[in-house]
Amino acid sequence: MKNVLGTELKACSYDPMTGVFRDGFCKYAEQDNGLHIVAAKVTKGFLEWNKARGNDLISPKPQWGFPGLKPGDWWCVCMGVWLKSKKAGYPLYLKLESCHEKMLDYVPMETLKDWEYHD
Repeated sequence: MKNVLGTELKACSYDPMTGVFRDGFCKYAEQDNGLHIVAAKVTKGFLEWNKARGNDLISPKPQWGFPGLKPGDWWCVCMGVWLKSKKAGYPLYLKLESCHEKMLDYVPMETLKDWEYHD
């Protein structure tokens, strides 16, 4: 699989383990209606906003092997959630080498580069 840069897709995170297949990668899969293809660094504001929307990514869910996220974690976020978070004032920065190339069907590369994470 390729990333938005046209090179080999790199892992987003193994700790916490992310991806629709929980393999560390933000892979595209037709059966993934959420399009978990966005490798994003989550923030406190985003996590609280997303929880208020009904998607609690903060609380651990041991029955699913989910430790809960904390600010600074890398996570494969749904394409639509990433776009909505920006409009809501909780934008997330991206790890472009870990964002699946399918993102380019929705967002131009220039915009993605504006949101690239830099240390």
